[in-house]
Amino acid sequence: MALEITKELLNNVEDMIQNQKDAALSELFADIHHADIAEVLDELSFDDAVYIIRLLDSETTSDVLMEVDEEVRENIFEQLSTKEIAEEIDELDTDDAADVIAELPEERKQEVIQQIEDREHAKEIVELLRYDEDSAGGLMAKELVKVNENWNVLTCVKQMRQQAEYVTRVHSIYVIDDEGKLKGRLSLKDLLMASTRAKISDVYIPNVDFVNVNDKAEEVANIMRKYDLEAIPVIDELGVLVGRITIDDIVDVIKEEAEKDYQLAAGITQDVDSEDSIWDLTKARLPWLFLGLIGGVGAFLIMEGFHESFSENAVLFFFTPLIAAMAGNVGVQSSAIIVQGLANDDVKGSIKNRLIKEMLLAALNGFMLALVLFAFIWGYSGEVQKAFAISVSLIVVIIVAGLIGTFIPLFLHKRGIDPAIATGPFITTSNDIFGILIYFTIAKMIIGF
Repeated sequence: MALEITKELLNNVEDMIQNQKDAALSELFADIHHADIAEVLDELSFDDAVYIIRLLDSETTSDVLMEVDEEVRENIFEQLSTKEIAEEIDELDTDDAADVIAELPEERKQEVIQQIEDREHAKEIVELLRYDEDSAGGLMAKELVKVNENWNVLTCVKQMRQQAEYVTRVHSIYVIDDEGKLKGRLSLKDLLMASTRAKISDVYIPNVDFVNVNDKAEEVANIMRKYDLEAIPVIDELGVLVGRITIDDIVDVIKEEAEKDYQLAAGITQDVDSEDSIWDLTKARLPWLFLGLIGGVGAFLIMEGFHESFSENAVLFFFTPLIAAMAGNVGVQSSAIIVQGLANDDVKGSIKNRLIKEMLLAALNGFMLALVLFAFIWGYSGEVQKAFAISVSLIVVIIVAGLIGTFIPLFLHKRGIDPAIATGPFITTSNDIFGILIYFTIAKMIIGF
C-alpha cells in the first residue's frame, strides 16, 4: 500500500531534521519504499532533502535518487561532494548510473567516475555513456546472467550463482558461444531437469528475441510490448551480447513518448512542464499559436471574398463556426487514430486503402450529421435550397477533413517526422481554412450568388 504523504508527516519529518533526531528519522524511513521516500523528498526543501540523503545508507538513497524529480536530484547533487555522488552511483545498476552521470555538468562527470571504487563498474558506465540516450545501447544495463554453450550443467549453475550476486533481478539466462555471441536462452526448468553432465548446447533454446545497440528506443518498446517481454538482450554489430533492457526502462520510454506526443498534439513544440520559466513555456507554445493566427487571417480573407453575398444569405454566415468546428474535430479524430496506430505499429497496408476507408467512414458520418442539420435549418428558416447547400457542404467538408487527418500523419511518418505533430493545431488550422473555402464554394454553386 502506498504511503500517504500528509502535511502532518512532512511537519514531523521537518521537526526531526531541525532537532537532529537521526535515529528517529532512520527508524521512520526503514520500512518505507524508496519511491515513497522520494515523494517525501520532493515535498521538502533542498537542505532537508540533502540531510536525509546523507543520513540514510547508500543502498537506499541510490534507489531514492532515481525516483525523485530530475530538478530535485540536480539540486541535491549540487550539495554533495563528488565522492558522495560516487558512493551513491556505486550502488546503482549500470543503466541508472549512466543516466545519473549524464545529467551532471561536464566538469563533474570525470571527477565522479574517477571516485567510483569499483573500477569494472566505472568502465561499464563509461561504455554506456557513449551510446545515444534514445537508443537500445543507451537504455541497456550491463548486469545480466550469461552462460557458455560449451559448459556442462554443473559448471553452468556455479557460474550463475557468481553472476547473480551482481544482478538485482534475473529475468532470463542467456547463452553465448566462445566469442560472446548470443546463441539463445536457457529455461530454468530445462536446466533443473537436465543431467549435471549434460552440455548447455543440448538444452538451451535457440529462439530468442533481441535488439541491436543502435535500434531506436521506440522500436525496442514496440518489440517488448508485442511479445510481452520482461527483458530483452542487446547485441552489438558483431552479434556479441553486450547488455539487456528490462521492462521498467521501457515503461519510462513509453511514458516520455506519450507525454511528448500529448504536448505535440496540444501545440507545444518543446518538452516542457508547468514548473519551467515563462520564457521557456512561451517558446514552446508560440509557434503553433502563430500558425493559428495565420489560419485565422486566411479564413478571414476567404470570407471577405464572399462578403457581398452576406446580406442576402446571412444564414450562411451564421453556420460558418459550425462548419469550421466540424472540420477541425473530424481532422483531429482521424489524425489521432492514425498517430495512435503508428505508435503501436498497428497501421498496416497501403496509404490508398487507408484513405478509401477513411473517406467511406467520413461520408457515412457526414451524411447522418447532414440529415440532422438539414432538418433543423429547414424547420427553422423554411429555406430548402439553403438548407440543402449547407448540408451538402458539411458532408464534403467532413470527407476532406477526414482525408487530410489521415494522409498528413502517414505522410510525415514516411518522411521520418513524428506524426504526432499532425494532430492538434496543425490539423485544426488547415481544416478550418479548407473547410470554409469548400463551404462557401459549394454554397455559391448551389444557391448561385
